[in-house]
Amino acid sequence: MNNQIEIEELVDQFTLFPGTRYMGSKNKIIYEIWEILKHIEFDSFLDVFAGSNVVSYFMKAKDKAVITNDFMSISYYASKAIVENSSTILTDDELELLLESPSNESFISQTFKDLYFTDEENKFLDQVRANIELIHNEYKKAIAISALVRACMKKRPRGIFTFIGHRYDDGRKDIRKTLQDHFIDNIQDFNKAVFDNGTICQANNKLSQDLNKTADLVYLDPPYYSPKSDNDYVRRYHFVEGLSKNWNGLEIQDHTITKKFKSYQSPFSKRESAYDAFHNLLKKHQNSVIAISYSSNSIPTKEELSNILKEYKNDVEVHEIDHTYSFGNQNHKRGNKSNIVKEYLFIGR
Repeated sequence: MNNQIEIEELVDQFTLFPGTRYMGSKNKIIYEIWEILKHIEFDSFLDVFAGSNVVSYFMKAKDKAVITNDFMSISYYASKAIVENSSTILTDDELELLLESPSNESFISQTFKDLYFTDEENKFLDQVRANIELIHNEYKKAIAISALVRACMKKRPRGIFTFIGHRYDDGRKDIRKTLQDHFIDNIQDFNKAVFDNGTICQANNKLSQDLNKTADLVYLDPPYYSPKSDNDYVRRYHFVEGLSKNWNGLEIQDHTITKKFKSYQSPFSKRESAYDAFHNLLKKHQNSVIAISYSSNSIPTKEELSNILKEYKNDVEVHEIDHTYSFGNQNHKRGNKSNIVKEYLFIGR
């Protein structure tokens, strides 16, 4: 009976996760993933491609010592804010500092004028992003950045920045809501999501090949190459990724309509390098239990990935998760049966 109560409390904590419509998020199938992973004995969990952080946050809610990693700063800051962070929240006074302190910054207003947000909204983003630099606590700063990023994604039609203007405005309440109200609400959401599970968790912002961390269970959900879909996270989220980094070290491609910056290089996102990338990663983590999330339209194929995993693990299981969806949300792809994707979870022991 006590065990049942404990489980309910943990699931309640997970419901506070501040989710987004992030590409590849496992939010809709996290409980199916857990039904498979819960039979494995593990205390520590490494999420090499954390993405939306939904899997890592769920594992933190299950009292695991979680290590996250992602090459996207928006993922890293969210992980820093609610996975690594166990107790620090942003106060009302600090929120007021962000909203009220005057700023002469105009980079966003000048660079992205008439692209994604109104002049007033761009001015708001300039002011808040500049004022975030006045906050020196790493967790408070991570909460503020993550709240600003999520505010932009919720305000933006479809949550992406691959097009300019508002042609996909579907009249959602989120689009009608002001950017400032989104930001204030998201500060509260991230504050509520902070909790201590009694372990030490940590966030990393590296390429997978440069990450030197390990755990009892290593979870892999890389940006698979697929000829039928777009796996370029930078192309979709370049504006909020730049916002999170304050565009430091990024070179904006002025010739592009969307004013995006050059995409990060991932060996998993190209057909010619994906196979070697998998071999290198599996070899690095061959002493851990390995779980791999996989979409059926990806390269390597299901059979190829199974064979690669068998080179490093004696016992390989493949679980089909009862979830089929259209990979890609462009209007012309809806109803396109060639774009239907199944989810699999590989387990190597």
